[in-house]
Amino acid sequence: MDLRKLKTLIDLVAESDIAELEVTEGESKVRIVKSSAIAQNQMVMMQPQAIPQYHAAPAAAPVAAPAAAAAAPAAAEPTGHVVKSPMVGTFYRSSAPGAPAFVEVGQSVKEGDTLCIIEAMKLLNEIDSDKAGTITQILVENGQPVEFGQPLFVIG
Repeated sequence: MDLRKLKTLIDLVAESDIAELEVTEGESKVRIVKSSAIAQNQMVMMQPQAIPQYHAAPAAAPVAAPAAAAAAPAAAEPTGHVVKSPMVGTFYRSSAPGAPAFVEVGQSVKEGDTLCIIEAMKLLNEIDSDKAGTITQILVENGQPVEFGQPLFVIG
């Protein structure tokens, strides 16, 4: 769409009582939304109401912190080499639903063997073993979201 047409449309919306305008021209599509002074005043009035909620959240955080601290020693229990997630994503034990898992507890693995897949941003990333040994624990359930650095496997 031509910039002159776009500017004209913006001016028309600004000068009229129209709150929103959507125009499709060929494969081009433009949507113009006018913000009103009333909506801005409402947002300003809503912000003071939201502030007490933010103050309440830190009060709950110290209560949650001891629970997180108690979980940390439980995560430190595994003995052996811990394979951690190199990214944030969704953990999958197999290459497809219904397919056998890449590894099971008690299975021997070599360096470079695929342990799992982590899906991140629609990309499937194979996570390989960085140490040879036997899988002693699988710490994540299939389909569960994982965080960066989260322990996935323990290799003994």
